[in-house]
Amino acid sequence: MCDTLCGPGVGGMVFAKNSDRPVGEVQLAVPFGRRPTAGCILRTQYLSIGDTGAHAALLSCPTWLWGAEHGVNEFGVAIGNERVATVHDAANARPGLIGMDMVRLGLERARSAEEALDILVDLLTTHGQGGIADAAHQSAYDSSYLIADPRQAFVLDTSGTDFAAAPFPRGTAISNRLSVGSDWTRGSPDLGPGDDFDRFRDPDAPTDSAELRLTASRTFLEGERATAGGLTPAATAAHLRDHGNGPWGAPGAAGPAQPPPPTGGPGPESGSGVSVCMHLSGGSVTAASLIAVLPTDLAAGAPLRAYVALGSPCVSIYVPAFVRTAAGPPPYVPKELSSESMWRAADALRQRVEADPAAIGPIRQVLDPVEEELWFEAGEIVETPDRWADVAASWGGRALAALESCAP
Repeated sequence: MCDTLCGPGVGGMVFAKNSDRPVGEVQLAVPFGRRPTAGCILRTQYLSIGDTGAHAALLSCPTWLWGAEHGVNEFGVAIGNERVATVHDAANARPGLIGMDMVRLGLERARSAEEALDILVDLLTTHGQGGIADAAHQSAYDSSYLIADPRQAFVLDTSGTDFAAAPFPRGTAISNRLSVGSDWTRGSPDLGPGDDFDRFRDPDAPTDSAELRLTASRTFLEGERATAGGLTPAATAAHLRDHGNGPWGAPGAAGPAQPPPPTGGPGPESGSGVSVCMHLSGGSVTAASLIAVLPTDLAAGAPLRAYVALGSPCVSIYVPAFVRTAAGPPPYVPKELSSESMWRAADALRQRVEADPAAIGPIRQVLDPVEEELWFEAGEIVETPDRWADVAASWGGRALAALESCAP
């Protein structure tokens, strides 16, 4: 289960995703450089395919997977995927690409959202989908994708090698269900004009959990579109911390912390533990979160900012980072974001607040001032990249120290 969204903000597109994964699965944010290996053979999770080289990218990767849940590359392309239940029998399909392979390959190869869509469609139809993507539950599944760049966005729904895609220039949100419907502008050969791609939805798979979270994300986006300037990273962080009662915890904004929802239900269809910031006992929890600001003047050297939270965002700190860009200065991504120590510190706090929801208040009293300081400092130096390495050198360590100080 995951939630992905994007929307126009000041100077470009804001992209965000909460990656929900099995309890205890480590997921880190790793900056990858360019890979000049075109013409070689590339090993993905289960397949060996032809390599085309790779653009630099910041990828959020479960440590046992080759691919990524979400990320952003040097050309300002961002992609996130969602598990979807379809009539395609992914569990018994021959080995192919899994959703996280597709996310990474799209980011390694594309210079725009439209090119990324072309690449994902070609990969899908050439290699198909198949292979375990959830090791804890030994399950395979198909994926839907939100693909964005500074000026446009697309949603790609898939079922096996069938697909449907639609443009969303004003941004949109997706969750764990097919969402393009009959509004697609590009589809696989057996789709006719006006066909509803929902015919590929598994009728036996409940979507109540996805509907609940999708409604929350769409409501949030509609509200932000009405504000001056559109979507902001701080407002997006507050939404990604939503525990079912609306956004809270925007960096720099005072207000009470919202405890996580009860986690004792038998499954997602019960609604117990289900929210944008996920706390589903025995199922999935939010393991990592990303907010990326994709500037329209990236080609002129504008900085590409990201805010990364390891673990559940409600008990983590969104640490700023400056991602490598094709035309910009040397990047700075705090090394602690690739550290298992930071992820485990945040995950320990998730376990603490699930056992004692009232603990979230004291935890946020420690984390909020640190997060506010990091965001303020990032705003102060964003236009002076010669200061990035010096000023940002302490960000990861300060965030980790704050998280560890809250340990039970």
